[in-house]
Amino acid sequence: MLGAYRALLGAQARSQAAYRASFLVDLFGNVGATVFDVVTVLVLFGVTRELGGFTLHETLVIVGLSSFAFAAADLLVGNIERLPRYVRTGLFDAVLVRPLAALPQLLLMDLPLRKVSRVVFGLGVLVASVGSAGIHWTAGRVALVVVAPLAGLVFFGSVFVTTATVSFYWIDSGELANSVTYGGRDFTSYPVTVYGGWFRALFAYGLGFAFVSYHPALALLGRADPLGLPGWVGWVAPGVALVAAAIAALAWRVGIRHYRSTGS
Repeated sequence: MLGAYRALLGAQARSQAAYRASFLVDLFGNVGATVFDVVTVLVLFGVTRELGGFTLHETLVIVGLSSFAFAAADLLVGNIERLPRYVRTGLFDAVLVRPLAALPQLLLMDLPLRKVSRVVFGLGVLVASVGSAGIHWTAGRVALVVVAPLAGLVFFGSVFVTTATVSFYWIDSGELANSVTYGGRDFTSYPVTVYGGWFRALFAYGLGFAFVSYHPALALLGRADPLGLPGWVGWVAPGVALVAAAIAALAWRVGIRHYRSTGS
């Protein structure tokens, strides 16, 4: 079974690297989206000393956690957003009749290796930001700085899968899914204190995006939450990610059972 998945991944790697010049251009060109997130924050701090009560170095820790988590999830899981096209064209029917699990097949069918550069850049931003933020390192914070980005990866990957399953019921759901996935990336790139009212309540805590970067950053920095939540909230990101993964798994199973093929 694992051999079949390795064969799929190998075929993707060989096909994408066949035209090396084009692949290298795509590889470096894909860094742009993540670079833009960092540049936007730097531009904002060109006109203000604080953003939502956070300094530049503190905000960059939030940006680093968000950038790495989203870039890694987009690389590994992001191509699930093509599911509406697969359903519409009937390709998903072919996936279901193969003797392999449907979700891993979809993830490996067009793994965008060109996005590796985003992951590397996001990791670089994270390492540089936590190294320059004056963090008082303890064993717990060392563990958190490793686990929190991985929890963010799982969380964003779960969001990708959950929103993609809407296409089992509504094929033209791409814009709705993007508003949550890419909107969530933008939301987690800033302290949640810059948002207010129902919007913050919905995205930060209703959908859980505050646990991707904001609360882990508070725990790493040793800062009290300006919104008044207790300090231990910064350590629950892995638990939130596991809940999100469970919801995604359930949504996928229910969606697969609901699906009746293109001709139905």
